[in-house]
Amino acid sequence: MNVNSSISFLSHIHTITATFLTEKLKQHGFNDFASSHGNILFQLNKNGKMTMGELAKSINRDKSTATVLVRKLEKEGFVSIINDKNDKRNKNIVLSQKGMEYTKITTEISNELLSTFYKGFSEQEKQTFLDFLERIEKNFEI
Repeated sequence: MNVNSSISFLSHIHTITATFLTEKLKQHGFNDFASSHGNILFQLNKNGKMTMGELAKSINRDKSTATVLVRKLEKEGFVSIINDKNDKRNKNIVLSQKGMEYTKITTEISNELLSTFYKGFSEQEKQTFLDFLERIEKNFEI
């Protein structure tokens, strides 16, 4: 493989890790789960309650797209939408019990994925790899 195929190689790795996650989620009964839905649940687990605007920003989507995604998650019982006690115009999104169970399972799956991803790597190699990825990301910042 030559250096000019790096982006294609990264794309391939992205595809196989996404397939890994999808298959593991199916084994736990989570079918047809889009990565953007998983990202919303991850953000809520990390941050607790969030407004739609905060959530949209954290998942890098516009507010209307985030609203559609959240409504689907609410319909399926993963999140609840509650009125803000201090400002009735604002709504907060929180994980439901089902959402908390999902994030517990995905944490286990993520640990398995990372273990597979970094098999045979030293801690220094992992850090160097991350440093390189951060440098690449910065190359694209405007």
